[in-house]
Amino acid sequence: MRRFKQAAIFTVATAVALASSVVMSSPAMAASSPTAACGGGSYRVIDSHAISGLATIYLLYNGSTNCVVTWKSSKYQGGYTLTGATLQRKGGSKVGDTGSYKIYAGPVKVNAAGTCVSWGGHASNSAGVGEGWQSSWTHCG
Repeated sequence: MRRFKQAAIFTVATAVALASSVVMSSPAMAASSPTAACGGGSYRVIDSHAISGLATIYLLYNGSTNCVVTWKSSKYQGGYTLTGATLQRKGGSKVGDTGSYKIYAGPVKVNAAGTCVSWGGHASNSAGVGEGWQSSWTHCG
């Protein structure tokens, strides 16, 4: 009987510890703005492009690194829809972030001081109808 009580106490204690760890840990909070998504600090918006009321693609820069975030319009925030952000340094490979997101895609970052970048993104509504946009080489130097 004593072993049973010890095993039961151990099982209950383990369950409480696991439950506490689940309650105490929380998921990472989404950023509150495109600047915050890029890391805040010295990032500033240098360009943007609206995508048919679905989202706005933001290009940010901090003096050496470009960052792209596709921020969904408030009407579409909260529901998971296909959203993406892309960025390419001239002469480099295109990098991107695409997925089913509630608020934004990105940040996508590339060190691009002194060179041109091509940036863009895409977004869709809950019915899966979407649109994308990609810039030409821009913001050179």
